[in-house]
Amino acid sequence: MTDTSNANSLHPRTGLFLPDFCAQRSALAVVLIAELVALVITLAREAITSDFWLDLAAISMFLLWIGLGCAMVLCRASRSLASLPTVKATSVALALMISVVALVSEIVFRLGDYFTGGMPSVLEVFPVNHGNFLLRNVGIGFIVCAVALRYFYVTAEWRRTVESEAQARIRALQARIRPHFLFNSMNTIAALTRSNPEQAEQAVEDLADLFRASLSDARQRITLREELEIARVYQRIEQLRLGERLHVDWQLDKIPDDAMVPSLLLQPLLENAIYHGIELLPKGGEVTVSVRIIDKSIRLVVSNPLARAVTEQRTGNRLALDNIAQRLELAWPGAAHVNVESLADRYTVSLQFPYSQRAEL
Repeated sequence: MTDTSNANSLHPRTGLFLPDFCAQRSALAVVLIAELVALVITLAREAITSDFWLDLAAISMFLLWIGLGCAMVLCRASRSLASLPTVKATSVALALMISVVALVSEIVFRLGDYFTGGMPSVLEVFPVNHGNFLLRNVGIGFIVCAVALRYFYVTAEWRRTVESEAQARIRALQARIRPHFLFNSMNTIAALTRSNPEQAEQAVEDLADLFRASLSDARQRITLREELEIARVYQRIEQLRLGERLHVDWQLDKIPDDAMVPSLLLQPLLENAIYHGIELLPKGGEVTVSVRIIDKSIRLVVSNPLARAVTEQRTGNRLALDNIAQRLELAWPGAAHVNVESLADRYTVSLQFPYSQRAEL
């Protein structure tokens, strides 16, 4: 068993609406639920039993056998169930779980009959009436299992809906960023076409690389190294236009190969730093890009000089920051942060989000 899935999440390998009962968390959840139900039943029966702890132990053992048995059967059958239509998969899963309930009930009765030698007064924890005991457990098991399967199905559909909406929002947010760098790039290429065809050709290739990254919908996230390379490609395009006015100081820790980030996370920040800072300064300035790995988190900081004395005002900086903040929230709900600091002569944007590896995605 592998600890890779939550008991309430979709099966990670098959996409089945049932949880991954092969996962350790699912087994732990089954044990805790069985013990809780056993405690509730024992407390409810306390008025008619003289030995609370013996009663609790018997009910706990019985429910644990049933719970873990159902989990084991569903774990083994998960791949076969995933190939069936939802209604048929639900029916088969329900039949398997009821079979486990009936089998455990029969085993418990036979053990009681064996240990008591047909004298139920010897050990009162074992059932007496075979037919009533078996039918009652099967009936209760049918109701409980049917409700549980319905809950799993509704939860799975809700998760699919939430994930679909999240992906649609991410695509929409990325689409709003794409035109943002297109116009400056095309103007740069047009200016270089006659004066320096070779640089114009390189700029076209760089622009193609940027759009390839932007239009790559198949990968929701890319490596941090790839994201840094996209930002460097954008810098090369802007360097052709601004020349010596633009300096970028890359302050990078050792970048791990398995660190994953949402695509086009850094490039819009670098673009804002150039558009709202460097371009407004007659002598240009220096943009600082810092990437650090701190306590299993990635901290990305982009800082640019602030042109306070320039009367020209430009809008749009907030839009890109809002888009990035929303995309980070969709990727890591409640665990990602965007901070903006505007000092006398410096504007700094800091992003901090979990260090996610390939195996975690």
